[in-house]
Formats: sequence, structure tokens, C-alpha cells
Amino acid sequence: MNPYLLLADVVAMFHAVYVAFVVGGFALIITGAARRWQWTRALWFRIAHFGAIAFVCIDEILGRACPLTSLESRLRAAGGASKYSRDFVGYWLDRLIFYDFPPRVFLFAYVGFGLLVAATLILVPPRLPGRRRDTHHDA
Repeated sequence: MNPYLLLADVVAMFHAVYVAFVVGGFALIITGAARRWQWTRALWFRIAHFGAIAFVCIDEILGRACPLTSLESRLRAAGGASKYSRDFVGYWLDRLIFYDFPPRVFLFAYVGFGLLVAATLILVPPRLPGRRRDTHHDA
């Protein structure tokens, strides 16, 4: 197998995991708040989650192409493939995370989702280091 195409598939898989972390992380935070899962309030998780969507929003606001999409395209071109892959893994990963909408739709979707994630930092605040998990004290 062509090593460039293999690397492009690895980038596409990482991209899918990144998207799953952002979307799934939000669902876990909301579910965790309802079910009182303390791990969803872990500061490291919340910072990583907010940072992931913030990076996407900033790139979109600045009009920059996603670095993972650009890297995958360059690797596919170096491997002699077209812009989007047609091998099994690359094809399905591309179909999963890429949609053909006008750029403005993505801007509003990403920034809107980023604002929802930011709201969870207030509505479901992360647990700060050194704070007890149980906030109920016996008198």
C-alpha cells in the first residue's frame, strides 16, 4: 500500500476521533450533569474539550482551512490520489465528517456549538483542583 495514502487514512481517522470528542464530549457533559457523573466535571477534560472546539471556531472565524483536512489532502495528492479518497477507510471517514454546505453554514454551526460548549462551563462548571467532590457537609 502507498505510505502516503496510509498516512492520509490515519489523519482521516484522527479527524473523525477529534470530531467525536467534540460532539460526544458535549453529550457526555450534559448527560454527566443530569446523572451527577463527577468525571465529566474534571478540569483537564473540560479544558481539552473547550480548547478543541475553540480551535475549530477560531480557524473558521479567520477563514482558515482545517489543518487536518489540508494535511489529508496533501498526503492524498502525494500518494497520487484525488483530493478525497476512494479507498474504504478514507471514503467512509470522509463521508462521515465532510458535508457540502456553503461556508457560512459552517461558520454559524461551529461558532454556535462553541457558544453552547462555553455555556456548559458556566451551567455545569468544572471541578477545580483541591475542591471536594461532595459539597454536602454534615453540621
